[in-house]
Amino acid sequence: MRLLHVVHTLNPDRGGPSESVRMFARAHQRAGNEVEVATLDGANDGPEGDGFRSLLDCAVHPCGPGKTNYGYSPQLDEWLKVNHHRFDGVIVNGVWQYHGVAVRKALAGRKPYVVFAHGMLDPYFRDRFPLKHLKKLLYWTLQEHRNLNAAEAVCFTSEEERRVAADGFPFCRFRRVVVPYGTMGPIGDPEMLKRAFLENWPQLRGKDYLLFLGRIHPKKGCDLLLEAFAQAVSAELQLVMAGPDETGWSAELKARAAQLGIGERITWTGMLRGDAKWGAFYGAEAFVLPSHQENFGIAVADALACGVVPLISDKVNIAPDVAADGAGLMETDTIEGTVRLLTAFQKLNPEELKTMQARALDCYQRRYALNNAAQEVYKALGIG
Repeated sequence: MRLLHVVHTLNPDRGGPSESVRMFARAHQRAGNEVEVATLDGANDGPEGDGFRSLLDCAVHPCGPGKTNYGYSPQLDEWLKVNHHRFDGVIVNGVWQYHGVAVRKALAGRKPYVVFAHGMLDPYFRDRFPLKHLKKLLYWTLQEHRNLNAAEAVCFTSEEERRVAADGFPFCRFRRVVVPYGTMGPIGDPEMLKRAFLENWPQLRGKDYLLFLGRIHPKKGCDLLLEAFAQAVSAELQLVMAGPDETGWSAELKARAAQLGIGERITWTGMLRGDAKWGAFYGAEAFVLPSHQENFGIAVADALACGVVPLISDKVNIAPDVAADGAGLMETDTIEGTVRLLTAFQKLNPEELKTMQARALDCYQRRYALNNAAQEVYKALGIG
């Protein structure tokens, strides 16, 4: 089969949807199918100036840049009009932006398409940003419900995301399906991968550290982690904060860390990719994510794939499954909850930690290894 992914941007700094497209493209190819990607990126966007084409081993079609953050692009309209007949099915990644409208206009009644919500229909955003929600409600009434209702299905990555999606929005007639999700996992010798990380951050050689890996963003609970780390973590442990800062928040966080007396114990790496990313996981004592909202949490699956225990909040939608498997620890997304999380981890004896690490790897292999995800997408499209 020939499949098309449509996404606002492939910029890895923008988080989940771009990472999802890269992972699913590899899964589709591994299943023997052809994949192409259409984006609203400009042809010269990205560090290589190639429209992010180098991130994928398939054809990428930058149809932007869109005129605004919304992404209105007549170039995408024209490209879909000319090319949609070449594909057996189309996967739209994300909502609230123009590429969903463009796909509906080009494909509805002609070719099957599904929409991955990527957590963007979670009521967290309604409660956290009520004024923005009113704008979304207007847009939903005018456009978004039509995009979703015309799709073969709207895909969610956990049962919890499916359950709460679009709460408070009218006209929800779309079919909801849960698609197994996860990560491709690391490739290579763990010791070599750890060396790849330490080559860039030699100050961490011989030191034990906890790892946060994700966007430096208020949603991720970075401030909770700093406060709890200062209160609860022994002086022998370091903290690695890895991820892009898309909001400029890191300066405030660094100042707060200095006030708490932990500034010298924190390494800020920026975004990690490839061997360095996997090396950071393999070298960590544990992975920490006290997030306020995660429809899935790819970094959690990455940690499990490395046999690293995740310490996560109950707002990570897969947290109950991870905790039920004895593969990680779960607490509330508060300072107090994060303190309890870090304290409980440090109280594990070596045998308990070894058992939990083995369960982490088993949890990944059973739940999140992305083995069946491609086939489930085909079923959602009605072409499997």
